[in-house]
Amino acid sequence: MEYGHKQAVYAWEALFRSQVTLLRRFKRSFRSAEISLSEYDVLYNLTLFPGSRLRLNELNEHVLLAQPSLSRLVERMEADGLVRRERDPTDGRGTVVVLTEHGSRVQRRVGRGHAEAIAKYVGGALDEEELRTLERLCDKLRMSQPGIPE
Repeated sequence: MEYGHKQAVYAWEALFRSQVTLLRRFKRSFRSAEISLSEYDVLYNLTLFPGSRLRLNELNEHVLLAQPSLSRLVERMEADGLVRRERDPTDGRGTVVVLTEHGSRVQRRVGRGHAEAIAKYVGGALDEEELRTLERLCDKLRMSQPGIPE
């Protein structure tokens, strides 16, 4: 394996291992939360889009779940009043997931605790300049991949 390939593998392994470690910590911090980390991920992503709504297949591009798992999760979240599902007005076969007012309140409430955990585990390990560099490098890596939504 040539040097560039080897370094890319080492960099990926370091990034992946840090992500796994941090996600495990975040999951533990969600044990006492009123929703799971996966549910929070859905709610948070919905807040990023106009009207806090997104087609199910587009939402799937932004969360860490397979489509069947996301569909089941959204059904449970709808039963809990966090989201509602609507038919896509532009394509009756599609489903739009909409953040409810209750879901928005829960997202903000749980998000404060999650932000504190991020500050502790990420911000506590890196200084301000390192955090900016990490953000820039991660954005660059993500945006260099073909077909990845912004």
